[in-house]
Amino acid sequence: MSLSSTKLPWSDSRVKLTHCPNAILVMSETNPETITKKVLVNRISERTGQTKVIVKEILQQLLDEVVDELANGNRLEFREFGVFEVRQRASRQAQNPRTLEKVDVPSRRVVKFKVGRKMRERVGMDVPPPASPVREEPVHEDPIVTSSPTPEPPTSPTTSSPF
Repeated sequence: MSLSSTKLPWSDSRVKLTHCPNAILVMSETNPETITKKVLVNRISERTGQTKVIVKEILQQLLDEVVDELANGNRLEFREFGVFEVRQRASRQAQNPRTLEKVDVPSRRVVKFKVGRKMRERVGMDVPPPASPVREEPVHEDPIVTSSPTPEPPTSPTTSSPF
């Protein structure tokens, strides 16, 4: 990869790679459009023939119910869409990078989302999980000569949330 063809993320909001065979690009050069609740209400209202007020109330009630159930510690499963779960993150000790002071971070509850099959297929996230590395001992004809295996390129995590 030549540096002249690369725009670095901290120097520009765009990343442009012209030749990098081992790179995994997460987003394209164009910024995705932000879809707000208002836009969704307008779309659903047009498709169903319901008023925007009714659609907005129903959508808000759905979102409120999701938040309430997660706050109660319940698991929400929407077949083919995904699963919302509340998990307890363990307490840990962190370090302030500026002062190098040790800081206790308390445990807390976090929401995890596991993508369902249809969303994974539609969004194009159907990437097989990385295979577990199996290291085989190299066969050497001369016991003095050894070779090291070539490292595999890193893979990027594929987590996503519709909210």
